[in-house]
Amino acid sequence: MAVTIKDVAKKAGVSSATVSRVLSHQSYVREEVRMRVLQAAKELNYQPNRVARSFRANRSKIIGLIVSDILNPFYTSLVRSVEDIASRNGYAVFLCNTDENPQKEETYIDFMIGERVAGVLLTPVFEESVVVNRLLEAGIPVVCLDRKIKNVILDTVMVNNLDGAYQVVSHLIDIGHQRIGAIVGENCTTGLQREDGYRNALVDHNISVKEDYIQRGAPREQDGSLLARKLLSLPNPPNAVFCGNNLLTIGTLREINAQGMKVPDDIAIAGFDDLEWYGLVEPTITAVYQPVSELGSRATEILFQRIGGDQSEAKMVLLNPELRIRRSSGGVVVD
Repeated sequence: MAVTIKDVAKKAGVSSATVSRVLSHQSYVREEVRMRVLQAAKELNYQPNRVARSFRANRSKIIGLIVSDILNPFYTSLVRSVEDIASRNGYAVFLCNTDENPQKEETYIDFMIGERVAGVLLTPVFEESVVVNRLLEAGIPVVCLDRKIKNVILDTVMVNNLDGAYQVVSHLIDIGHQRIGAIVGENCTTGLQREDGYRNALVDHNISVKEDYIQRGAPREQDGSLLARKLLSLPNPPNAVFCGNNLLTIGTLREINAQGMKVPDDIAIAGFDDLEWYGLVEPTITAVYQPVSELGSRATEILFQRIGGDQSEAKMVLLNPELRIRRSSGGVVVD
């Protein structure tokens, strides 16, 4: 039986993706790991699969874009910026929506491999993922955007979620709020980091973190409503809420309105992701702005560098968010 990449990976004590990087001469692998992989391949007499090599060489003029929820307005500008850069390079974009479903993510990744795409931009469903290794083993460059994967070294472009959440929660504290709840996404980078920013802001301002004030769910509008209902039903509910993305903010606002409460008189609200209409409704909504177009364009530019043969170390690009203070948080309006 022929020796496979998985056999080499097992003997070297690394992932199959790492073996693929070493054997394809990509330089962003530690030298000690590289030597271990090469030694294992030599001892096992591993022979590269020529069919797979030919497959990788015959790429289409298409890149894949796999996002987690196409209904989220956040992705509108992101998709547009990706398409702009792709078109400029003579490529088309395959857009796939996982709907925060890991099974759909796996299906689309297999689809990308079958379509021989030149590269993939991925917003991973979970922070830990192994299916992305299939793309790497097929020699397809991958860049993560908006979220990262912990257990695989990949180019990643995202916003400083920790700092953005810290800014907005600190703002709520500075204008007098002490009982601040959080409604955040679970299992994904953005939700986890924004929860950390919320916690850090409370601790740095000498406010105890109350675990029942932290509600986690899918980053969707319906979950925002459900989690807000749980927060508001507590014996001593918060008087301010930080929402981890725009859909959670909308869901929370719906529940607040359903209960006949007024923002910010009865409860203040501030969220992550600034939408165009946030400054048009009453009360206007305090939110953290993300440079979404830059996020998409930077990630796409890096992907084309990889498609063009760039073998430098994996890049981590962290973009700065901006707090836009409006009436919903109950403070002095800045924007």
